[in-house]
Amino acid sequence: MIDLRLLRDDPDRVRASQRVRGEDESLVDVLLAAFDIRRAAVARADSLRGEQKTLSRSVAKASPEERPAVLARAKHLADEVKAAEADEAAADAALREAHLAVPNVVEEGVPPGGEDDFVLLDTVGTPPVIDAPKDHTEIGAALKAIDTERGVKVSGPRFYFLTGIGAQLELALVNLAMAQATEAGFVPVIAPALVKPDIMLGTGFLGAHAAEVYKLENDDLYLVGTSEVPLAGYHSNEILDVKDLPLRYAGFSSCYRREAGSYGKDTRGIIRVHWFDKVEMFSYIGVDDAVDEHRRLLAWEREFMDKLELAYRVIDVAAGDLGSSAVRKFDIEAWFPSQRAYRELTSTSNCSTYQSRRLNIRARGPQGIGPVATLNGTLVAVARTIACLLDHHQQPDGSVYVPAALRPWLGGREVLTAP
Repeated sequence: MIDLRLLRDDPDRVRASQRVRGEDESLVDVLLAAFDIRRAAVARADSLRGEQKTLSRSVAKASPEERPAVLARAKHLADEVKAAEADEAAADAALREAHLAVPNVVEEGVPPGGEDDFVLLDTVGTPPVIDAPKDHTEIGAALKAIDTERGVKVSGPRFYFLTGIGAQLELALVNLAMAQATEAGFVPVIAPALVKPDIMLGTGFLGAHAAEVYKLENDDLYLVGTSEVPLAGYHSNEILDVKDLPLRYAGFSSCYRREAGSYGKDTRGIIRVHWFDKVEMFSYIGVDDAVDEHRRLLAWEREFMDKLELAYRVIDVAAGDLGSSAVRKFDIEAWFPSQRAYRELTSTSNCSTYQSRRLNIRARGPQGIGPVATLNGTLVAVARTIACLLDHHQQPDGSVYVPAALRPWLGGREVLTAP
């Protein structure tokens, strides 16, 4: 949730954020009205409770003649307090609903617009020139690394098996990512793929992206689309010590997404699928250090892309494509020769205090107790990265070049060949 002090002190900034996101500005006015109604309800309830407390002390001092009138007033006042507390509770609920509806306030400098309005920040490497390149599905089938036909047979569209060298590639990528993250000071975590509703809501994934989330109705649990969700919930309802910040975790989990609204897109292969595994970086940090931490997460992602020897570009994502939680997001898109296009492999978002406020995560320091910032960054989304590696590093003879950094995790192989 956004800071209500910011809303009160600078509502025009919140409205401007809504405009660049392409969101409804009137939600800001709804939230302001709900804030004022709740403040008035709290003031009235507090005043009546104070009056009730004063009156209760006067009952004992009342004379026999005065007592009936005082008791009658006390009964009437008790009814007023009960009604005022009901109004206060309703105002609290209305404020929370209005508060949850307003996405995070974007960082200054974020480009306005939608998916196609990103700003290019950097381009790294030279895209390989390949005559008549094959796509990763054809290469993966020839290497007996990817089996989408049996994935569909067993689980339905957008599912797959990784077999043989494909399974080994997954483990190699995860091990390389975890090794890098651990060396950088992240605590490795194997995170659960099922979370409670309050955790999914708290991270902001039950808003615009709710249709993409799988829910287990009988258990009232959600399947996560990223380990960002359980890692954000890891310290929910806790007060951290400022001296312990930053807290950095590298979470591995299976991820599940309905891919609602993407039907007809990337139906071939394993680029856009319903299930994949991922290593996600997640940071809890002081609010004033969040912008610098965001750049650090991007640098770690770039380091990993360099290890995979991929040509890629870095983009500053436009406000309308940020998602509700992020104030800014950077994507890294790698080159797919078969598509003659850059495609997203990793992303990093600064969520400032949006998630920590929703999940009641705070830190105690010399100035008292206050919110913390949360940030996330994908180190490797495995299925999509395997697709890129096969596509990007394909050789004319049908083999696939293995980047040097991956070789120790693949038994020293320099190329992948059909068995």
